[in-house]
Amino acid sequence: MIRKAVITAAGLGTRMRNMTLIMPKALLPLVRRSEIPMLIPIIDLIISRLQEVGVSKFLIVVGRNGKPLIDYLMDKLFSDSLTANISFTFQEKPLGFGDAVLRARDFVNSGSFFVHADDGLLLTGYAEGVRLFNELNPNAVLFLREVNNPSRYGIAVVRDEGSFNNFRLVRILDVDEKPRNPRSNIAISAVYIFDEKIFNSLENVKTEGELELTYGIKNLIDSGGEVYGLILDRNSWLSVGDPESYIETINRMFNSYGKN
Repeated sequence: MIRKAVITAAGLGTRMRNMTLIMPKALLPLVRRSEIPMLIPIIDLIISRLQEVGVSKFLIVVGRNGKPLIDYLMDKLFSDSLTANISFTFQEKPLGFGDAVLRARDFVNSGSFFVHADDGLLLTGYAEGVRLFNELNPNAVLFLREVNNPSRYGIAVVRDEGSFNNFRLVRILDVDEKPRNPRSNIAISAVYIFDEKIFNSLENVKTEGELELTYGIKNLIDSGGEVYGLILDRNSWLSVGDPESYIETINRMFNSYGKN
């Protein structure tokens, strides 16, 4: 069972700047399906999805605009409207997704854990990813989808390994971060399952710019690590990372109300 999750919420949200000047991306509201539609911050939906697959301890990595998010979650904890073990750590400067994950090393200590960005949500695949990790015991499981514009994303070069729980199962041979000349159209969604070896892989990255998580995954693969992926539906990733994606996500969630 995977009991721990790291949620990265330290980015500046430059593509959503008009909104993220007011609130962190993690507090942007989405529609939750219930007896009546409700607006709920995406952080609540992320935590809920992870709790459904057994996660009970969360570390939230926040940046300089993280106080509203801390206040919101602490209020929910104190009012008993959220039952979870939540702690926070700071990324003082925006040094990259990989740097944010490195700050969780003491929290994780050893064993497996989720990494989840604060600007998106999977519609499906969490439970299957946990089962895959438990059965194959790799160093990482990634959640993938085919895209039309691969140069915008972290991209995986893969080898087919059959299927797993009705998803296409692949072994990940290499990864690139936003390549100019992509070698595949298979994008990495910002949800991951790792063991503790990812921390050494990130520490061994040599870069003068931001430390991207993709660089650490590449180091993990190059050093002999086993990384598998589940290829999900193209529309499996709901994003609030930019205005166009946010509007599309709100419309999709609202229009799906009452259909399940």
